[in-house]
Amino acid sequence: MTVVQNRVDKGRYVDSVALMRVARVVSALPQVEAAALMIGTPSNKALMRDAFLLAAEGEHAGANDLVIAVRAKDADAATAALASAAKLLSEETRTRRDDPLPHARTLAGALDTQGGSNLAIVSVPGEFAALEARRALGRGLHTLVFSNNVPLAEERALKELARDKGLLLMGPDCGTALIAGTPIAFANAVPRGRVGIVSASGTGLQEVSTLIARLGGGVSHGIGVGGRDLDAAIGAIGTLSALDALDRDGGTDAIVLISKPPAAEVAQRVLARVGASRKRFVVCFLGLGNASLPPNARLARTLTEAAELAMETRLAATPPDVGRGLEGKFVRGLYCGGTLCSEARLIFKERGLATGPREHLFLDLGDDEYTRGRPHPMIEPELRNDHVRQALADDAVAALLFDVVLGYGAHADPAGVLLRNDLGRKLAIASVVGTERDPQGYSRQVAALRQAGVIVAASNAHAAAYAARVASQSSAA
Repeated sequence: MTVVQNRVDKGRYVDSVALMRVARVVSALPQVEAAALMIGTPSNKALMRDAFLLAAEGEHAGANDLVIAVRAKDADAATAALASAAKLLSEETRTRRDDPLPHARTLAGALDTQGGSNLAIVSVPGEFAALEARRALGRGLHTLVFSNNVPLAEERALKELARDKGLLLMGPDCGTALIAGTPIAFANAVPRGRVGIVSASGTGLQEVSTLIARLGGGVSHGIGVGGRDLDAAIGAIGTLSALDALDRDGGTDAIVLISKPPAAEVAQRVLARVGASRKRFVVCFLGLGNASLPPNARLARTLTEAAELAMETRLAATPPDVGRGLEGKFVRGLYCGGTLCSEARLIFKERGLATGPREHLFLDLGDDEYTRGRPHPMIEPELRNDHVRQALADDAVAALLFDVVLGYGAHADPAGVLLRNDLGRKLAIASVVGTERDPQGYSRQVAALRQAGVIVAASNAHAAAYAARVASQSSAA
């Protein structure tokens, strides 16, 4: 009989990535069906309840408590799993305690420890993120809010406060930034240069910045503003502040603006600000189509084109046409990066190829639908392998399309995880987001994929365009 057991550690906070890492190990134990380790916020308890992991003890946990939850085949297995989780957490805590870097439990303590700081990173449950961001802004700190699930009204209020104080508020849900050469969160080792980036997309910023690096350039600052900044409810407050900052920066000659299409009135406001600058701009509003831009701006239809226009040079061509017959008709795109997934889907649509569950299908596996209680696939790409195996077994699928995202915060060997599958059964096409200086090493990851027979394109747009040609050939056949 299935048994659910919870343990509640009062007043204990552990980093969410560490919690997910422990949960994954515990979930793989014999006789364990599922496990979760989460702070006892209402939203987290709802997730555990929906997953049939919440017992009476967990129901009574507070927002400052840690809930360890397991569902196992019997009571003995559940008890053993809880004990294993506690031991693993102890090891995680001990490892952090042995870290030579300074630690602090509060913002004030951090500022006492590290005087002269001008940037704070907020990565706490969404319910508390606005409060912590407001504290940081109140201390005169530029603030990057990594946390998501911050209400729109709170986001707007924070950005208005930051603007009034002459500070930058990046986010909420800002996963990537490059500030004065320092990569923050999911970012890459990109050299300093003369191109600034303002992006409402984390993986969009990663793709453009790494392509700029591979084209021989560098980035002055890459400022993430959060995915909702150009929505009508926010009004591009963060984007406009970032544009002001880069316009004043003597180390920035050209500015790339990345977003999904903004609301019409927001687009007018942003483009008017672009036109007021003396600097050169590249505007990449994915899916926007034709747009009237000021004379100092050029329109990029893909992230690749954005990097090319910024650097005023072209990326190498995509691979040659397929030299072998294909079984099946459809392409399955399995992505870790949401914007990369959207770009690939748009490229297919622009070529008249239907996308959807019974057509060419593109899945953003970093979406909340797939990551509830699990690490993001950029941290743990094993999540994608379940979908890869399904696609390999599907006779209707002719080819698979992937992104492999490198950089700080990403898995140590994402290509290696992907290659646990027998990709030789289908045509496999990939792009790698990264640089040689990334911990994983761009050329090492590319070489591993190519050795296994994967076609590696120079960029996500090149990979998608190649896959679209494959799809056209397959459909015609």
